[in-house]
Amino acid sequence: MSVLSIVSFLLITGFIALFSALKTRTKKVQTTNGLFFADHNNNFFIVGGALLLSNISANQFIGENESIYTNNMSVIAWGVSSVFAMLLVAEFFLPIYFRTGAMTIPDYLGKRYDNSTKKLVSIVFLCSYIVNLLPAVLYGGAVALTGMFNFLLPLQLTYWQNIWIMVWVIGLTGCAYSVLGGLRAISISDTILSVGLLTIGIAFPYFGFKFLGNGDWSKGFHILLSQNTEHLNAIGGAHDEIPLSTIFTGMFIMNLYYWGMEQFIVQQALSAKSLSHSQKGMGLACLGKLLCPFIINIPGLIGVHLYKNLENTAEVFPLVVKDTLPAIMIGLTAAVVLGAAISTFNAGLNSSSTLFVLNLYKPWLEKRNKEVTEKHLVYTGRKFEIIVSALAMFSAPFIMFSKAGFYTYLQQLGGMFCLPIFTIILVGFVSKKVPPQAAKIGMIFFIFSYIIFNYILNIQLHYLHMLAILFVFTTICMLAVSKFYPNYHYTEIKLESVKLSPWKNRYWYFGALLIGMISIFVLFSKWGIA
Repeated sequence: MSVLSIVSFLLITGFIALFSALKTRTKKVQTTNGLFFADHNNNFFIVGGALLLSNISANQFIGENESIYTNNMSVIAWGVSSVFAMLLVAEFFLPIYFRTGAMTIPDYLGKRYDNSTKKLVSIVFLCSYIVNLLPAVLYGGAVALTGMFNFLLPLQLTYWQNIWIMVWVIGLTGCAYSVLGGLRAISISDTILSVGLLTIGIAFPYFGFKFLGNGDWSKGFHILLSQNTEHLNAIGGAHDEIPLSTIFTGMFIMNLYYWGMEQFIVQQALSAKSLSHSQKGMGLACLGKLLCPFIINIPGLIGVHLYKNLENTAEVFPLVVKDTLPAIMIGLTAAVVLGAAISTFNAGLNSSSTLFVLNLYKPWLEKRNKEVTEKHLVYTGRKFEIIVSALAMFSAPFIMFSKAGFYTYLQQLGGMFCLPIFTIILVGFVSKKVPPQAAKIGMIFFIFSYIIFNYILNIQLHYLHMLAILFVFTTICMLAVSKFYPNYHYTEIKLESVKLSPWKNRYWYFGALLIGMISIFVLFSKWGIA
């Protein structure tokens, strides 16, 4: 543990916090619109950086590199193939949200179906964040920082005790950030972190390959390309962690849900000043996703050559960083990892508060004819964030005992919450004749079916294929229920005051992104470097 690395980490982290504080000091958060949506005033650069950093947390640094170390590059399919889903979201989903004036995904479902559907989906979202998203983000960040620094080594604490303390450090910092600064502060810090992430992506291959080649960069690069080449393959087979076929079934559905319907992601997109800026921001985030295999995943490939039979494979990323990078770069990497963890944690925390305050608490007050003031709602939102943070911090360390790999654990548990919401939104987009009753029955049907088929019955089928099958069955269930309500028809309510001019030259840029997506799969295959 170098003093210089710790100093650089503290200086960079402090600079990001100070810069965000200075940029937001003149704008006191006094309304729910400011706390949850940055007053809808973010430009495309801020939106793109926020979307990317809200997506990239320590979970990717830890989980993806662990998967590459134990399996191969097939795990990058999650990020690279998501570009296609993101472009569909930019083209079709974002205009609907702006046009209808939806503030949250459940808010849209309240307009499309009814208020009880809105409440049900809000509760499902909250359960997903409290049980899955927030604890996992804290755990991933704790593993990364403990492995890189092990700040608490002089105290002779166990690894388990280290994880507990680091979880609480990240959780308390993130909670304070979100409560005091709101979405605007989160978005600004994300933009700075994007620059730091790009810097690491440029610098790490040089230092990593140089270490691997005993001081010779080109030799290290040659070793990576000529030895253990099976780990370079991103075209997953039937027995790999991510088979190629899943890209076209459950993975596509999960990506389309995540980028177009996940509350804390959509909330970043809706903070844009116009539809055009929102679409440009999504396009910028797509470019970032295509760069991720070169920014995030090189440590896992280098770890394959440096370490044999690691007892805790989740430690491969922090070990490679600690062993290969100079002290200043270790500090920068730790700052970005911490910032990415806090960023995703904050985004989830902010969205949890948004869902609770706007979709559950405020309607409850209005129903009882109680006075509803912006000041009281902001106060309640901040208090709720503190409660949710505490729940996440208490549960996060126990993820260490998961039998599945960390990344697989995240995606498998997340599917139970996201797919039923995806199904009722997509069916609602496509058909105007599906009534609220069908949405509620469809959600309940999916969740119970998913639990039975994934956790009770021993069915030998990849969970992503299972998701796709259950999606089809749930859709059929909803359409069947609709037959009992032949007179139902939904009429979309449009807002005339919203700027709905789309990004004019988007199709050229979208085409280039799709070519880039295909090229990366070819590069990491038997036709490329594998």
